[in-house]
Amino acid sequence: KQSLKQNGYHIKYKVLNAKDYGNIPHGRERIYIVGFLNENEFENFEFPNPIELKNKLPDYIDFEVSKDQKYYYSSNKNKFYSALDNGMKNNDSIYQWRRMYVRENKSGVCPTLTANMGTGGHNVPLILTKNSNQKEIRKLTPRECFNLQGFPKDYILPKIAESQLYKQSGNSVVVPVIERIAEKIFSSLK
Repeated sequence: KQSLKQNGYHIKYKVLNAKDYGNIPHGRERIYIVGFLNENEFENFEFPNPIELKNKLPDYIDFEVSKDQKYYYSSNKNKFYSALDNGMKNNDSIYQWRRMYVRENKSGVCPTLTANMGTGGHNVPLILTKNSNQKEIRKLTPRECFNLQGFPKDYILPKIAESQLYKQSGNSVVVPVIERIAEKIFSSLK
């Protein structure tokens, strides 16, 4: 804030959550800072108002169709699998392994996606799939992560390592939130 003000900007800032300002079922709070050199434009700007969350997790995550086996957890691959198996009960929730226990996110939104999701370990969003009679636990795909950041479903993901796709999606901003802020900026410039 100080640097922007020293450079002549008039600034407004606010913490916005994607679920409240982007109609995306993703609990992602981020601070947004908007600066104007022109004081009248600054005075005209207001952050968007919250909107109702109408979109649901199944609009962004495929709970039913099988994915590549590399996304699935198993007792062979994951030493904490038995805790996941015991703790994950609902086919429409997102869970996380929290170093020592399984946490169900009961809010109906995905917890904040992070840049280290592709490395495994804790805090990776996990789901229990509905595609068979047996219990299948998997992490979100890179496509699902980009969906939860508000990228269009037909957005073509770059052909790079999946670990980098997870990193990019985890470091991204939520597109509909940025669109709404940009519209407000544009209106204040008129």
